[in-house]
Amino acid sequence: MVEIKSMSREELAAFLKELGEPKFREKQVFQWLHRGVESFDEMTNLSKSLREKLKENCVLTVPKVARKQISKMDGTVKYLWELSDGNCVESVVMRYKHGNTICVSSEVGCLMGCAFCASTLAGLVRRLTAAEILDQVIFAQKDSGLPINNIVMMGIGEPLDNFDNVLRFLQLVNDPDGLNIGMRHISLSTCGLVDKIDRLAELDLQLTLSVSLHAPDDETRCRLMPVNKAVGVDKLMQTCRNYFKKTGRRISYEYAMVDGVNDSDAQADLLVKLLKGQPGHVNLIPLNNVEESPLKPSRRVREFQNRLERQGVTATVRRKLGDDIDAACGQLRRKEMKKNEAVKPAQRRPNR
Repeated sequence: MVEIKSMSREELAAFLKELGEPKFREKQVFQWLHRGVESFDEMTNLSKSLREKLKENCVLTVPKVARKQISKMDGTVKYLWELSDGNCVESVVMRYKHGNTICVSSEVGCLMGCAFCASTLAGLVRRLTAAEILDQVIFAQKDSGLPINNIVMMGIGEPLDNFDNVLRFLQLVNDPDGLNIGMRHISLSTCGLVDKIDRLAELDLQLTLSVSLHAPDDETRCRLMPVNKAVGVDKLMQTCRNYFKKTGRRISYEYAMVDGVNDSDAQADLLVKLLKGQPGHVNLIPLNNVEESPLKPSRRVREFQNRLERQGVTATVRRKLGDDIDAACGQLRRKEMKKNEAVKPAQRRPNR
């Protein structure tokens, strides 16, 4: 059985040709898949024989809404999706004046171990397929009734750790016969996998690369982000400079503000030294509280921003959305996992 929604246009055409179908069927099937059909029977302009062939040979991914929360404060919608194997991932639909943005997950869990993130607490379970990433956009749009204009790949998981499936997703979501969301409306966030950033640069896509920097020095960054131990800030920044040289696309540097850890004046000055003269900007992120983490939100976000800007580094503060619905990455999945863990002992008692 093949996962048909993950197929490229070329692969889909070749697959249907093998089934003995004419060339024009490829576009019809592709369009149905990207409308969010939940069974092959919904593809009403296909012959019954083709629909039967698809049922016999293909898997159609359809995530279930395990939980949905809507913010009373700003209308942000958070989804916890249950996948076909019972695993769950999150996505968040945010409303802005310039359009609706969805934040999608690329993996079930995460290997990176960042100290401030709930997504990584249970490690990596598995990587999502291109279809499972795409489904978050398709079914969030279908369920919410909100047209999706922009995508940020900043949900659960490290996108560049799932490089091939993420690249396939980007190609699919960009297709004019599908959701037709242009690369300039897509932002991809990475914790700094330098070899994968180099691979991305070679592709010269028109998306926005966001690098999760979070500290201007190795000591602090290693404390917050274990991935830094293998690379170091200097190597990461050289990779970012090479990326800009290759693509001409400026980079957004994410900086989660952690109280007493990375928010001092001295660290702001180090950040200026690191970034001054480089095309790009700093996106300061008010930290979300994670129950299991001792790290707390900084009380110096505006002071830090002002110090950067006085020295010529452009800095913005990310608007907090969905604060009343666990909209921070990984929080809702973590709560679901805890709930399931609490239920398991009770379920096992009759077998003792």
